[in-house]
Amino acid sequence: MIAEELINHMVPPLKVTDDAHKAIVWMEEFRCNHLPVVDNGQLLGFISEEIILESNDIEKNLGDFDLVGKDCVVGSDSHFFDILRIAGEHKLNIVGVLNEEGHYAGIITIQDIMASFAQSASVQMPGGILVLSMDLIDYSLAEISRYVEENKAKIISSTMMEDPLDRGKIKVTLKINQMDLSRIVATLERFGYRVIGRYQEAPHDDDSKERLDMLMKYLNI
Repeated sequence: MIAEELINHMVPPLKVTDDAHKAIVWMEEFRCNHLPVVDNGQLLGFISEEIILESNDIEKNLGDFDLVGKDCVVGSDSHFFDILRIAGEHKLNIVGVLNEEGHYAGIITIQDIMASFAQSASVQMPGGILVLSMDLIDYSLAEISRYVEENKAKIISSTMMEDPLDRGKIKVTLKINQMDLSRIVATLERFGYRVIGRYQEAPHDDDSKERLDMLMKYLNI
């Protein structure tokens, strides 16, 4: 998934000549914490209810506010991993998208990304989830995959993140196309891997919201 495929066309940009009252109304209507402010095709940043309330002037034009997230933008061909990274760096749940000319093309919300991710094959395919803890220097997805495939299984998806509770270590989350992980766990542990989490997916007929909530929990999003 790339940025241009994830643009939320339901959320329009505000203009610098719009007032704060209009911004508040639109935030309630579109259920957004932030809205983009655009002038002549240029994204100036994002306005929020908090910024407006701090000014205590509902009639003030948006062009007179100190906006946030001017650099919280990605190109239209950016991968969704990069979109999440930019949103995390700016601590916003909305990211602007610029076209090849650098002009405003739209916005993407974190909710849009997660909703799209929830429909991906790696989420929809049944299977189990393992979480491993290891030193970064010991990480080899090729080696882990070999041990998994020795048990006639395959890794559907994998993610890696720093372990916030153990500096220098990482947590690797694996989605595997088997529900019974016993033999895979035994193999990994036999070769020195530390399994710190083991989860089976809910039955395939559970609703998509439950599957997404479970996935987000396992990935610590």
